[in-house]
Amino acid sequence: MAGLPRAQLAHFGFHVRDFEGMVEFYSKVLGMVVTDSGDYYMGGKIAFMSRDPTEHHQLVVASGRTDDGSFKVINQISFKVESLEDLRTYYAWLVTQNVNEMNPRNHGNAWSIYFRDPEGNRVEIYTSTPWYVAQPFGEPLDLSESADTIRSKTEALVQKYPTMTKIEDWSGKLEEKIRASDPLQH
Repeated sequence: MAGLPRAQLAHFGFHVRDFEGMVEFYSKVLGMVVTDSGDYYMGGKIAFMSRDPTEHHQLVVASGRTDDGSFKVINQISFKVESLEDLRTYYAWLVTQNVNEMNPRNHGNAWSIYFRDPEGNRVEIYTSTPWYVAQPFGEPLDLSESADTIRSKTEALVQKYPTMTKIEDWSGKLEEKIRASDPLQH
C-alpha cells in the first residue's frame, strides 16, 4: 500500500444529559445552528450543528448521557477523507486491522465507516456526497462495490426523499441561516 489517504479531524459527537440546554448553549455561545435533528437510532434525540456552511455538522449532540457511567460521554470522533475512493481504501485497510464493530453507512449526504477503538470509543471515517438529505438518515453501505456503483445507488436512494437537494444549494441556505443567527450581529 502506497500509504493511507489523509484523514482530517472533522467533528466530534458526545452524549449529553440536558439535550435542549446543550443545543441552546452551543447556539447562543458559539453561534452554531442546528442543521438537522430527530430521533436517534440508539434512542433519544440527536442534533447536528454547524457554523460552517460547507459542513453539515461540526458538532453532534445526542441525548442519553447518565451519571452512572452506563453511557459513554463520547458519541463519536470523526475524521474526513477527500473522496469515496479514499474511503474505500480505508475500508480495505480497516478490514486487515480487524477493528471492532465495523459498520459502513450511507447517510445520503456522506458515506461513513464506523468502528470502535480499543477502549470502545466510536470512530468514524467519512467523505461527503454531492447531495443533502435530512438527517438522521442511514442505510447499509457496501464499500466492496465500485465507487461509480456506490454513487449511482446513492443518487437513486436520495432522490426518493423530498428533502434531497444539491449540496451547493443546501450550503447557500445554511450560510444565510448562520449569518441570521450570529449573536454578535444582533
